[in-house]
Amino acid sequence: MSIPRATARLQLHKDFTFDQAAEVVPYYASLGISHIYASPILTARSGSNHGYDIVDPTRINPELGGEEGFRRMVRRVREAGMGLILDIVPNHMGVGPENPWWQHVLEWGRTSPYARWFDIDWNPADETLQGKVMAPFLGQPYGEVLASGQIKLQFDELRGKFFASYYSHRFPISPAGYADLLKSVDSARLAPAIAAFEEGRDENGDITQQNADVGFGLLRELGHTPEGTADIAMAINNYSAAAPQGIEALHALLERQHYRLAWWRCAADGINWRRFFEVTDLAGVRVEQDDVFEATHAQIFRLYTEGLIDGVRIDHVDGLADPGAYCRKLRRRLQALTSQRPPELPPAPAYIIVEKILAPDEQLRSNWEIDGTSGYDFMDRVGALLHDGEGKQALTELWCHLTDHQHSFDEEVRQARRQLLASNLSGEFEAASRALHAVARTDLRTRDYSLGAIRRVFAELLVHFPVYRTYADSNGRDELDQQVIDRALECARQSVDRNEGALLDVIARWLGGDAPRDSANPRVRALHQRAITRFQQLTPPLSAKSVEDTAFYRYGRLLSRNEVGSDPAQFFIPAQEFHEANRIRAERFPYSMLATATHDHKRGEDVRTRIAAFSEIPEEWCRTAREWMQLNAPLRTELPADDAGPAGIAPHPADELMLYQMLAGAWPVGLQPDDAEGLKQFAARIEAWQTKALREAKQVSDWVMPNEAYEAACRNFLHAVLTPGEGNRFLPELAAWVQTVAPAGMIKSLAQTLLRMTSPGVPDLYQGTDFWDFSLVDPDNRRPVDYAARRQTLERIDAEGPGPDAWDSGAIKQHVVARTLRFRAREPELFMRGDYQALQMEGPLAAHAIAFARRHQGKLMVVVAAHLPCRLLGGERMPELTPEAWQETAIRLPQNLAVEMRDVLGGHALAPEAGRLLLSQVLKNLPVALLFAGEGAGESMTSPAAGAASAARIGGSAAADSKDATVETEEERAGPT
Repeated sequence: MSIPRATARLQLHKDFTFDQAAEVVPYYASLGISHIYASPILTARSGSNHGYDIVDPTRINPELGGEEGFRRMVRRVREAGMGLILDIVPNHMGVGPENPWWQHVLEWGRTSPYARWFDIDWNPADETLQGKVMAPFLGQPYGEVLASGQIKLQFDELRGKFFASYYSHRFPISPAGYADLLKSVDSARLAPAIAAFEEGRDENGDITQQNADVGFGLLRELGHTPEGTADIAMAINNYSAAAPQGIEALHALLERQHYRLAWWRCAADGINWRRFFEVTDLAGVRVEQDDVFEATHAQIFRLYTEGLIDGVRIDHVDGLADPGAYCRKLRRRLQALTSQRPPELPPAPAYIIVEKILAPDEQLRSNWEIDGTSGYDFMDRVGALLHDGEGKQALTELWCHLTDHQHSFDEEVRQARRQLLASNLSGEFEAASRALHAVARTDLRTRDYSLGAIRRVFAELLVHFPVYRTYADSNGRDELDQQVIDRALECARQSVDRNEGALLDVIARWLGGDAPRDSANPRVRALHQRAITRFQQLTPPLSAKSVEDTAFYRYGRLLSRNEVGSDPAQFFIPAQEFHEANRIRAERFPYSMLATATHDHKRGEDVRTRIAAFSEIPEEWCRTAREWMQLNAPLRTELPADDAGPAGIAPHPADELMLYQMLAGAWPVGLQPDDAEGLKQFAARIEAWQTKALREAKQVSDWVMPNEAYEAACRNFLHAVLTPGEGNRFLPELAAWVQTVAPAGMIKSLAQTLLRMTSPGVPDLYQGTDFWDFSLVDPDNRRPVDYAARRQTLERIDAEGPGPDAWDSGAIKQHVVARTLRFRAREPELFMRGDYQALQMEGPLAAHAIAFARRHQGKLMVVVAAHLPCRLLGGERMPELTPEAWQETAIRLPQNLAVEMRDVLGGHALAPEAGRLLLSQVLKNLPVALLFAGEGAGESMTSPAAGAASAARIGGSAAADSKDATVETEEERAGPT
């Protein structure tokens, strides 16, 4: 199958290479995984721990093992009967000395064939950047760095080229300046090289690549002789800080380059090329151009043609100029290559998914010709499901009272957006504003709108923009985009100056309300399209940075909702909404990926489920948090006012309250409050999270100018509360609280795990999450995985069952994962094509379980999970639910589903009575159950191939099934309550 049954995400880097990945393939095969889902494999910057900073898309990363290593891994994948999905990065590339295309642009400027491959504005408003690329990579202002001699002219004898060096950075010297540089030395040996760089110019007077190559060759030859080496060294010395007028000469040389060296802080305001978010060493690529598309994807197409990969995950699709057009083009190219693939591989189309953040009420575009998203939308829905809406008010009041934060999460986002537009993304905002101003000046009716007015009004539209982006093209925007713009306009009207309200509507027309193609003037069409593109490539980084990388670290009502793809303003969703999301996915994108952990998550999936349990006992948490704030008050630091900020205590109440949530949520299973070494290790991990959290919040500290005094005070506080001793009353209380919520967190985790693996879609298992996942934000969530322990535990489970320590070790989670994925392997059609039906609960605890059925060609499965389990536990410190806890609560089965079934996870048989399944029987062994009816229902799930089943009918023929479905009562069709 080219469409995966289930994927396992692996993070590849120099310490986890292709060969090491190949070693774990058999383990994932034994779990029931069908496809390895690998992080990017093309050549990234040396030492990259994620692979998204690709510098050479034409080669497989040698640090991972190169092509041969990749082929060895693929052989193991194929031997295991598995496929391979590859993460690709079309939006951007890493820049620097390792990127030959970028270096060529710096060397040759606009005449480089790669000059239009990167999204560079060669004619920005800043006159000093006309025809130049800003290179904001200096640690201090340019003049200071130059005067200190940190910028040095050097010679690469292997290439015969000069370059300016600044630590690890290399900036090539334009060939146009070589003649003057060499003339600074009075040597006849240099005359042929000087002539090569002075002669053979084109019609514009520019040196040709051919003549420059001759000159480079002559310099290479000179560099291999003592005399030539001495001449070149003398030339370099004339541009050094040690030589008279050397600094002036070097400055004059640098001023003639196709780039302008600048302090890194200049990037936010003045950068003239598109970055990935605000990361200055990742440059946007114009993949919408055919030649760029083909060049950056050539390796991907070759790997697909040779049968080495089966599909792709598109990173940051919203960063592209036209995501829909890109996805359709990629689909067509891969489809055209399918016939060339090895005949033993599935002929089905390639699997294509996109990394896409969807707002709660936003749907993925159906015309992109893709299989779905990489799963953030499911992670949000299932995460919201696990929260108790009854706890919202108390937790909100606690947050507002203790922290004095009176505004909502949405207001936090708006404040963050204003801050980012004024600072971190001001350059991108300015470029988009100027693009709109250029459109204004093409029309007599709008030419009087000033750039200042456009900035002010445009900013309000951006501040209130409700989704990642719109998808307008030359035809303007569609109805879905119009709805988005209307929502943004409605909110922006409340804050824009009433004298400029008319301009708000004009800007909305420019951004896709009017179709660029309707203009008869080609120049106006181009300017209009450019304004739309600038806008649509600005809103994704603005949304991501303001929400995930700022507001998430400012607003801490309950951190389990502060997750990538989620909206913390939506505290919970009812079961009906979860079922409806599943139903829509089954209808529109049945092969969309389902994730609950990723390489980008802010908190591990089991950190989130444990913190989510706080919502079920909000009064207890509120009381506990207040007590801890009082208990640890003496450990806070009183900071005096200084340049870093005003006087006050550290940590601030908001930071302290969020810290307590993290300590309780991430506390490792089995850690004791007197384990000094274990606590030290735990504190080191939390410290890394805390530092990142403080800087991402951009309130007291940030990445640009860290507030070292405040960070040190917070660090001291953290280590003080986690240092055991007779005087530390907090540690035992923290451990006791963890014991209170951990059982519910574990039950929620198993529910989340089972729902991920059985809901419509393709479940993804992020590396290591088959055990409990108490990881923190990256790089903590990319730590090495102990595969030896997992293999041993799975062998023991298969032979003896989960065992008495299964809850503590995480084996219980692995048991559920393995049994469910092996069942998927045996019944793939049931999962891929089975219809979806929410099931109704009845009885005194109907709100504490969730269930649905899936049916295909006479086979039936029923998925059941305990929901909001704190009440069921009744204060027990173990996660087992007794049958008595359920009282008479039952699942109401429609008549056509009321058949005998067997639990795949526990092995016991269940027969409905009067159309009801008692939860005391269904969940007597585990808080989750996967029931199956059909041929082979009683077969073992100790291996992924166990019990290959033939099609069997449930309730008679297909026609009978259809008839049964139509005569259900209105109550049965209404779904769960």
